[in-house]
Order: sequence, then C-alpha cells, then structure tokens
Amino acid sequence: MADEYQYLALMAACLVLTLPLELVLGARVWRRPRRLVFALVPTVAVFFAWDVLAIARHHWTFNHRYLVGLSLPGNVPIEELVFFVAIPICGLVTLEAVRTLLRGRHRA
Repeated sequence: MADEYQYLALMAACLVLTLPLELVLGARVWRRPRRLVFALVPTVAVFFAWDVLAIARHHWTFNHRYLVGLSLPGNVPIEELVFFVAIPICGLVTLEAVRTLLRGRHRA
C-alpha cells in the first residue's frame, strides 16, 4: 500500500472493526443519523478550529509522506477531518455497545 493511503486505511479499519458492535450488539449509533450528526458537529468544529490555529502558528505539522495531498481551508489535511469523524464514531459505537451489554446484564 502506498504510504499516502496508510492513515486513511487505518481510519477505515477502525470503522470496519467497530461495525460488528453496531450490527451484532445493537449499539444503534449508525441507525440514528440525526443524533450522530448532533454529536459530531461540535466535536469536528472545535478540533478543526484548533488545528487551523495550531497550523497557522506553526505548532502543528504533518508528515506529507502520509497525506494524499488534499487540504481543507486553513491548510488542514483531509486526513484530519476523517480522523475527527471516524474516531468519535468508533468511540460512540463502543460506548453504546457497552451500555447495551450492561443493560442486558442488569435484566438477568
């Protein structure tokens, strides 16, 4: 695999590996898209702004070897946006799966 796709592949793998939590354990994160968007928007907005500021001040840099070359406003690589979306989704799916399991355990 080309180096510039490794990071995006890792983010895809995180999403794919947590998908069984949605399908098998019934985490119900993907099945409630409106709720998911409301959870993601503030997170993405805050961290995107943080990155723009950090990049502008030269506090934050990226290894171009692992970037596909697409940048968003503020010189933020597309990989950062993918990270800001993928990792919170994985976290939410995991949280909801654990909650589902714990609810089932208390009913027994």
